[in-house]
Amino acid sequence: MPPDEPVQPPAPIEPLVPPEGFAGAAGALGVEFDPGDTERLGRFLALLLHANETTNLTAITDPTQAWTKHILDALSLVPVLASLQGEASAKARNDADERTAAPTAAGAPAVAHPLSVVDIGSGGGVPAIPLAIVMPDVRFTMVESTGKKVAFLRRAIRDLGLGNARVLQTRAEVIGQEHKVHRERYDAAIARALGHLAIVAELCGPLVRPHGIVIAVKGAKAEAELAETARALGLIGLRHVQTSETPTGRLVILEKTTRTPRLYPRKDGEPARVPLGVARER
Repeated sequence: MPPDEPVQPPAPIEPLVPPEGFAGAAGALGVEFDPGDTERLGRFLALLLHANETTNLTAITDPTQAWTKHILDALSLVPVLASLQGEASAKARNDADERTAAPTAAGAPAVAHPLSVVDIGSGGGVPAIPLAIVMPDVRFTMVESTGKKVAFLRRAIRDLGLGNARVLQTRAEVIGQEHKVHRERYDAAIARALGHLAIVAELCGPLVRPHGIVIAVKGAKAEAELAETARALGLIGLRHVQTSETPTGRLVILEKTTRTPRLYPRKDGEPARVPLGVARER
């Protein structure tokens, strides 16, 4: 018998090149790229579209559209997270000044800890992975329950060398009740294509600390959903603070004003089956 032929390693996946006008559109959002950022963003898109050939990760398969509808859409969150990061740093400096002025106070001066963000229903990694690329000082936790999607996310994190990102294969309903690890432990929660805003509120709100924020990436139905979500916001302890127009849609920003009652989130799947305050009205 002839000897087995050696197995050839898979060909490397070349990063996609951003289309003309992308840098200007990102600059208009206030995003400044460090050396290597756009190359890694292009590599992520190439990985995503390649994996999408065998695993359903995205309906957007045109590379030019992907730069806009995935990357630019994700980067629209940068100003909001950067503002939150700035507020946290300012608070840490104020706390440190107060401790310095009061020598009898116990403990070391306050330190600005890295901003912690949880991305619920991460799917193909948007917006968390592009954000992790351009915001290396922010820690991102991606939550995804589907095994094939988790495998892709872990490969992307490894291939892109993202030390500030991790993936949890679980459900938001589960970690939302894990009081010692995840519940009310994050500075911000982000969600894209997760469903009605009432669902976003129930799944994301319990994970955010008081005075933290939830950012929902929405489209044309944002205002209608917001009107239907008033009861859910009150139950979870959130309030609407801003809806921002972006080049690709709208960002609905919610602030955590009070601690979330232990009842929420409800059991697996129930927030999506019966959104708080919405099902009875339909």
